Amino acid sequence: MSALRLRRDPRAERAARLVPGNGRLRYDMSATPEGPMTSPSGRLRRDPRAERQRLLTTGRDGRARLVRSGLVGQMAGSATSTAPVVKKIRVEQPEFFIIVVPDLPEGRLDRSDRQVLGAARKLADAGGGAVVVVGETVDEASLGVAGADRFVPLSGETDPDRRVAELVAVMDALSPRHVLLAESEEGADTARRLAARTGLGLLPGVEVLGPKQIIRPCGAGRQEWVGGLAPLMTLAPDRVPAWEGDAHEILPLEETVEKPGPRSARMTVGAVIPADPATMNLGDAPFVVSAGRGVTDFASFRATVKALHATPGASRVVCDSGDMPRSTQVGASGTILDALCYVALGIAGAPQHLQGLGRVEHVVAVNTDLHAAMVARAGLAIIADAQVVMPALCDVLAAEYGEKGA
Repeated sequence: MSALRLRRDPRAERAARLVPGNGRLRYDMSATPEGPMTSPSGRLRRDPRAERQRLLTTGRDGRARLVRSGLVGQMAGSATSTAPVVKKIRVEQPEFFIIVVPDLPEGRLDRSDRQVLGAARKLADAGGGAVVVVGETVDEASLGVAGADRFVPLSGETDPDRRVAELVAVMDALSPRHVLLAESEEGADTARRLAARTGLGLLPGVEVLGPKQIIRPCGAGRQEWVGGLAPLMTLAPDRVPAWEGDAHEILPLEETVEKPGPRSARMTVGAVIPADPATMNLGDAPFVVSAGRGVTDFASFRATVKALHATPGASRVVCDSGDMPRSTQVGASGTILDALCYVALGIAGAPQHLQGLGRVEHVVAVNTDLHAAMVARAGLAIIADAQVVMPALCDVLAAEYGEKGA
C-alpha cells in the first residue's frame, strides 16, 4: 500500500495568493503558499486516486481488482470470497403442522416429493404453519430448498406395518392438521394403511389443492369432486407445482416423538433386491441409454449401457432396422418413459421420439448436430460423434471404478 500524501487544493492555493491592491483584492501569482493545502472549511481535501489505490487487492486470477467494502487490510494478499448471503426463512413458532411423507427413492427428493412439499408449503403459508418431513435420512439442505421447516427421521424399517406405526407415533406427537403423500405406488399404499390404522378420512389422487378446498377426479375419471380438505391426502403427479420461493431453515423439533414399541409382525419382509437394469421394463427404468441413427457400433453401445448399469433403449429407426428389439423403442409409438436420467446417443429428436421422454428429469444428448431438437431438449449436450464418446466413456468408468465396478 502506498504512503498517504496530501492532494493539492486549487481553491486553497488561490485564496493564499489574494493580496489587497487599489481598493480591492487581487492575485499575486509570485506568492508561494505554505503549509498543507486545506479546503476553505479547514478539512483535508479527498484524494480519489489515493483512495482507489487503498482499495486495490489481488483477486483469485492474480489480477488487481477493487474491493469497496473497506476491509483492505484484512483481505490484502488473500483470496476474497464474494459469495452472496443466502436468505433463509425461519418458522419458529408455527400455529400448526403439515406432515409430508416423501417416497425418497435412493435417499433423494424426486419430482413428486417436491410437488407434495410445494402443496404443503401452500397450506402452511395460508395460516402460519410449518411443514414437517417425516422419512428416512436425507440431505436437510435439499429439504429446506424444497420448502420444509422440520425433519423427523425414521428408522428405515422395511416392514410396512412397523413403518406405519412410526408414522402414527409422529402424528400423535405433533397432531398435524393434514398429512400429505404422493399418489405413487409406495405413497398410496402408506396413505391407505394410515387411514385404516387411525380411522382418519382419506382423499386420494388430489389434482387441485387450495387452502380451503380440493378437486379430485371421480366417476372413473369422467367427473370431478369439489370439497373440503381431509386429514389424509395424496397428490396426483404433475398437478401441483414445487416450491420455488426462498429456502427455509430446518429447525429442531421441540415436541418429543416416542418410538413405538416392538410389535408382532403379521408378515416377514425380506431385503429389497434391486432389479436387473438389462431386463427391467423400459417404462419403469430410472436410467435409460438409447441408440439412434448416429450409432453404428452396437457392440460398443451395449458395452456402454452395461458399464453405466442402465436400461437399453432405441429410436424407431434403429428398431425398424432390426439392430435393437421392438421392446426397447422409445417414443409415442413405443414406450413413454418416467426415468430420472435419459442419455440419447446419436438421436436427432423427432417429435414422436420426444413425446416418449414423458416426465424424464435429466436428458443428456450426444450428437454431432448442434441444432438438433434433442440437443435443445437436453440439460447437458456433448457435440461429438457417439462412436468416439462411447469407448471414451467406458475407459473413464473402468479407470474410476475398476473392471469389476464398471
